[in-house]
Amino acid sequence: MVTIIIGYVLAIFVGISLGLIGSGGSILTVPIMVYIMGVNPVLATAYSLFVVGSTSLVGGIQRALQKKVDFKTVLVFGIPSIAVVYLTRAYLLPLIPQVLFTIGNFQFSKPIALMVLFAIVMVFASISMIRPCPHCKDLDAEKIVYNYPMILLQGTLVGMLTGLVGAGGGFLIIPALLLFAKMPMKTAVGTSLFIIAANSLLGFIGVLQGNEVIDWWMLLTFSGLSILGIFIGIYLSKKIEGNKLKSAFGWFVLAMGCYILIKELFL
Repeated sequence: MVTIIIGYVLAIFVGISLGLIGSGGSILTVPIMVYIMGVNPVLATAYSLFVVGSTSLVGGIQRALQKKVDFKTVLVFGIPSIAVVYLTRAYLLPLIPQVLFTIGNFQFSKPIALMVLFAIVMVFASISMIRPCPHCKDLDAEKIVYNYPMILLQGTLVGMLTGLVGAGGGFLIIPALLLFAKMPMKTAVGTSLFIIAANSLLGFIGVLQGNEVIDWWMLLTFSGLSILGIFIGIYLSKKIEGNKLKSAFGWFVLAMGCYILIKELFL
């Protein structure tokens, strides 16, 4: 019972992360679900899609009201990403066998494979967060330009990642918007939230077509607290410099990724 309460408290920090830097929701949600709330890793990636999707949608609407969302980019990036995440979740993930290989007494199972992949993604995500970003300044919105091939490619990669490990991909989306669209940081965060929401919620619909038994009470409670957190995060984003926060969060993500790798492979 105590661990469940801790999990719900941490749900608020999932929303705060999304509100502050437009990413990190799934990076927190999946480990919380698996290690604190005792959810199976495969189901945890599905729950992550709903939590992050619903929270990001609320945050995206809030940013849109502040005119911090570029809807043209949402369509260019989002359409291939949404298509790939749905196909991955509905068709590719069920094809992965329950046991990939066995070494002695160690079975490299599907849940372990997903957590290891998730940890690897966390490590790479942390690097993108820790590194200084020369484009992360609020430039004039009229300077937004589009590298369409790269944005489409990035959207496809994010869609596959979202489908496999339940990650909304904000840590990939935001650098793509900054580098390939030269977008102001605050606009990139708002735009990212809408793309994450579309990816995640469509991916969750793909889950509902399977045989998963959803604990709706737990899922809706966790999501509600995460939504509360995103309002706190949006408020704090006006007070805290984004680059410093992004770097600090990156170090935390790196530590978490390394911990998951060690726990799944060696403990």
